Amino acid sequence: MIPQAEQVVNLHDDCLALAPWPNEVAEADLQGLLARQPGDPTLWHWMLANHRFNSRLWAEEDLARRTRVADSEIAANKRAIDGFNQARNDATERIDELLLLALGLVEPASARSDAPVSTVPAGARLNSETAGSMIDRLSIMALKAHAMRQQTERADADEAHLASSRAKLQRLLQQRADLAGCLDALLADAQAGRAYFKVYRQFKMYNDPRFNPVLVSERNAARG
Repeated sequence: MIPQAEQVVNLHDDCLALAPWPNEVAEADLQGLLARQPGDPTLWHWMLANHRFNSRLWAEEDLARRTRVADSEIAANKRAIDGFNQARNDATERIDELLLLALGLVEPASARSDAPVSTVPAGARLNSETAGSMIDRLSIMALKAHAMRQQTERADADEAHLASSRAKLQRLLQQRADLAGCLDALLADAQAGRAYFKVYRQFKMYNDPRFNPVLVSERNAARG
């Protein structure tokens, strides 16, 4: 079963309603949430993982803007940001792999390879953005809307701030609805053989000590 965008949006919002999301949520609550989702549980697992990594990334981004802590704490935040961003991208790629399998657009044995065997219908258009990247963007939109909604409820803010936040929240919700509609359209076209997408590997070289030239130089210097 191919998920509908509304189901993805609901998953994101349901996660944000869990307390305390994203760090110390009870495993039983997570499993209960996943059990309510239709279709492939592995696909929903990776969508939840992607959302959790985005949520943790969001929190670290806030902490990295602090101005009254030691530089070492900010450095720790920056390293955590790198780690969560890599994990978020890895989860996005896994979502795309599973969706391509469910859509029958790649051969199962080759889904995780860098050169999968394609079964794309003749004449189908290539969509430049993948379904997984759209789901990742929906996750970020959920976080933005959640944070903006909190701004509309602040007791320490004046009415001008509250009114501005309410207007921005409505714009964010509309943007999320627009993106959800585009995701449904892409998946429907892919099911009908009118469109397809590929897994676009991120190859984050700066996170890989084998490729980052600075880390390679440091390692070589240590070897002396």
